[in-house]
This record gives sequence, structure tokens and C-alpha cells, in this order.
Amino acid sequence: MRLDRTAGALRSPITFSVLAGVLIGALFLVGTGADPIAAYEAVLTGALGADGIGSTLTTGTSVLGMALALAIPLRAGLINLGGDGQLVLGGITAAVTGLYSPLPAPLTVVLALLAGMAAGAAYAVLAALCENHLGVPLLVSSLLLSYPAVSLASYLARYPLKEPGSSLPQTRALPDGVALPAFGESTVTVGLVLVVLAAAAYWFTDRRTAIGYEIRMTGLNARFSAYAGVERRALTLKLLSVSGALAGLVGAIGVLSFPYRFVDGSLTAPGYTWTGLTAALLAAAAPLGTLIASFFFAVLQVGGLAMERTTEVPRELTQVLQAIVIVFLAARLRFPGRWFNRRKEAV
Repeated sequence: MRLDRTAGALRSPITFSVLAGVLIGALFLVGTGADPIAAYEAVLTGALGADGIGSTLTTGTSVLGMALALAIPLRAGLINLGGDGQLVLGGITAAVTGLYSPLPAPLTVVLALLAGMAAGAAYAVLAALCENHLGVPLLVSSLLLSYPAVSLASYLARYPLKEPGSSLPQTRALPDGVALPAFGESTVTVGLVLVVLAAAAYWFTDRRTAIGYEIRMTGLNARFSAYAGVERRALTLKLLSVSGALAGLVGAIGVLSFPYRFVDGSLTAPGYTWTGLTAALLAAAAPLGTLIASFFFAVLQVGGLAMERTTEVPRELTQVLQAIVIVFLAARLRFPGRWFNRRKEAV
């Protein structure tokens, strides 16, 4: 029984892809003359140690939020590549709300979060409408709509909302108190709690509700779900609105956290959208798997910096690991499963 469980876990494409990525990464390290054990130890220590866990959780907040935003439509076979645009619009909307809201600081924070979510949702729905009524594939419409959104936010940060006297393309700082509460002296904020709650809501919807079943069924077989009465156009609008709202929430969290302003490029430069998409693909958009995969990639991002500092191994190796994992996952190699099947027959 125990051997069967172990064999089943190792036959999983996800497990095999991660192990293959780690192994090939070790071979790359050996080829460059580095010690793979020391490098991987530096990654784990730098990301999960006392000095790095805060950065990992802060990075994980954005990665998990974007992974959820992209996993929800992906569960139904819909690919939203407009995460950057929805993320940035959510951030700049939250900044404008925070700067000009006449409400007390706590209410302004809530309003900024809601405004960011609304902006992201509205922009994602625009991409869905392009597919439903104009015949533009969602893959194309969502991606292309990102560019004007990012450009608009950049213009606002550089000109109308720019901080006077600053050489950086950033808005004015938010008023005192207009910020998400942080845990102690760390950079981890209540935003982490919000995205974890979103992950819990996603799990409950996916496993315990009728619409969750419809989403999974559409992802497995869109034609069958249409015969069963699932209206694809309406489902696309619903899923894209939720996806955009989560992306906008991540942007708002980024603005309401340090440095408490919108900085042009700060939300897109770390690549949260593409890392989140990678996590969603690795987990096949499953709720729990998306949570675990997001934490895994957050560890790689933060640990890669520590690895570069302590071992002089470039942090780009962690990006290579991510790419290898996805390549093997896409290939769906099953060699471990065949090996274990032969092993069981021999036993």
C-alpha cells in the first residue's frame, strides 16, 4: 500500500516535472563548477530563514494573487494574458482613490481596495466582450489590452500625479494612515490574508458549488458542457470579471504597501503575472495546487537572490528552473510511472 502511494506520487506529472527541474539545475551548476548542494541550501536558507521569510511571504502575496487570478479562468480552459494591464489599472486606481478620497484613512483603504478590484474587473470584462461579440480570441484581446493600460498608468505616474521634485516616475505618497496594516516590523501586510481568503473561496467554489462543477466540466470538455446547458459567453464574462478583480486587488495591495505610492514599473518588473501563470499551469489550475506552486515559485525568486549573494551563482538559474519545470510538465513525460509499473510486476 505504501509503495503504491509513493509510486502514484512520483508518477504525477507535477512531481516529476519539479524533480526533473531540480536535477537538471544541479547538472547546470556542476557544469559551471559550482556546488549544487550549497546553491540549493542557499536558496532554502535565504527564502525560508529568519531573514528571508518575510520577503518570501511578501512576494508570495503577489504571486499567489496573480496565480489565482489566472487559474480561475484557466480552470475552464480560458487563458487570460492581460494580468499586467489589470494589475496596473488596479494599482493606479487605488493610488488615485487613496490620494483624493475625503473619507477617514481606514475607510479610504477599503475604498481603494474595492476601486482597484473594480478597475481590474472592468478591464478584464472588456477583453471578454471582445471575444463574445467581436470574435477576437481571449488570448489575443486580453494580451493586447494590457499595453494601453500600462501606458496610461505610466503617463499618470509621470505627469498628472507625479510627486513634485522627484526624479522618479512615481505618484505622490499616500496620506498618513492610508496603508494596509503590517505584521510587526515586517513588510508582510494584511494583503496576504486577503489573497489566502481568496484562495479558500476558490477552493470552496471549485469543490462545493454547482458553478465550480460547471467550470471544471467546461475545462475538460467545452462541447459537452455546452450540450449540458452551460452558457459559455456568460461563463466567460463571470470568470474574467473575477480574474480581473483579483488582479486589480493585487495591484491595490502593492500600492497600499511599502512604499505607499504607485511607482511606474514596480508592479510589472518582477513578472508577477507570468510567474503566477506558471504556478497555475504547474498546478493545472487546482486551488490547493495553485497555492503550493505559488509558494514554491516565491521561494525560488527570493532564494535566488540569496544564492547569488552567498555562492556567486546567478539568480537567473531559478528562472531556468521554472522554465524546465514547465517544459517537462507540458511534455507529460511518464517514464517514472512506467518504471514503477515494471517494478510492481517484478515484486
